[in-house]
Amino acid sequence: MSDLDTTPRTYSGALLAVIALALLGAAGGLIWTYTLSSRLTHQEAALADANQQNVKMAAELRETNARLRVTTDELGKSLGLTQKQLDSRAEQIIAREDANAQRLEAAQKQTAQRVNAVSSEVSSVKTDVGGVKTDVAKTQTDLASAVSQMQSMRGDMGMQSGLIARNHDELEILKHRGDRNYYEFTLNKGEKKPVGTVSLELKKADGKKSRFNLIVYADDKRYEKKDKNVNEPLQFYAGKEPGLYEIVVNTINSKNQVAGYLSTPKNAGVPSGH
Repeated sequence: MSDLDTTPRTYSGALLAVIALALLGAAGGLIWTYTLSSRLTHQEAALADANQQNVKMAAELRETNARLRVTTDELGKSLGLTQKQLDSRAEQIIAREDANAQRLEAAQKQTAQRVNAVSSEVSSVKTDVGGVKTDVAKTQTDLASAVSQMQSMRGDMGMQSGLIARNHDELEILKHRGDRNYYEFTLNKGEKKPVGTVSLELKKADGKKSRFNLIVYADDKRYEKKDKNVNEPLQFYAGKEPGLYEIVVNTINSKNQVAGYLSTPKNAGVPSGH
């Protein structure tokens, strides 16, 4: 085969290749064009829908604006009335606040006056308390002095007695000590008289010699005290739990009468009527 026969076949293959590539390119372009066309159609539909929504929203906005203008007008009128009411109300509030302020000021003045009065009273009370404390201290001093002047004597049974009261005032001091029970008495001659939880009978009294005789009735027993002296402790035991009792005659008023007191232990009991 000559060179002239091979040349045309070579050109025919290359041409076919070019044509094939051209066909593929055309097909690709058609596909791309179709895809773009579909997307464009979709976008155009979406845009149309958006336009419709915008139109609808614009209509609603116009309607809202119209309603808003009406509401604003009504609100303006309402506010105009309310403002007048507020002005009037404000004046009332201011007047009331002024009145309250005046009342508060008056109340504060009254309170201040009361506080001053109370302070004066407290100062006075403090002064009185100070005076009372001074009086109490003096009373305690006087009491201590009075007690120190009292005497403790040995009784007619040989027992050491407690302090002996020589008169009513000293007896009151002993009562306030609270360590024993005390019963004052006045006896007339020949009279049997209950005193405390016992009974006493005056048999004889001699004012000139300051001596006397009496009988004590206690626990169904009889104790005779003869020829005794004024302010002498007359002693005896009595009670369910026997304790020391003492009789002291302070004065002999006449041949027929004596006065004094009975002293009993705290646990001796109290007679009925006391």
